[in-house]
Amino acid sequence: MPLSEHEQRMLEQMERALYAEDPKFATALEGSGLRTYTRRRVYQAVVGFLVGIALLMAGMVAQLIWVSVVGFLVMLGCAVLAVTGWRKAPKPGDGARGPGGAQARRQARSRRSMMDRIEDRWQRRRDEQQGH
Repeated sequence: MPLSEHEQRMLEQMERALYAEDPKFATALEGSGLRTYTRRRVYQAVVGFLVGIALLMAGMVAQLIWVSVVGFLVMLGCAVLAVTGWRKAPKPGDGARGPGGAQARRQARSRRSMMDRIEDRWQRRRDEQQGH
């Protein structure tokens, strides 16, 4: 479930406060730890996928359909974990820029301006409906 706009703003404020108070600690937290965690998760998912293949084949050889089905489900689950972990993994150069980077500011500005326009439209519609 994605974060709401309010929650995203609160998270960004907390990140900025952390960087202002202790930039060395914040930099240590953001980069390699998360990258290592996601990489390890992807590797575990790949191993699980191979276990799923083994279960699928064992079920076919032993003619036990339920073992093959379990193997397929393990493969499917591990494939989903690997893909989501791979997409969430930060790029090697992203950690050094921090939240104050130009790209992050540009994204936040465009996101805020879009959300501001949507909120303005919503408010106008609500005002029009209450006026009628």
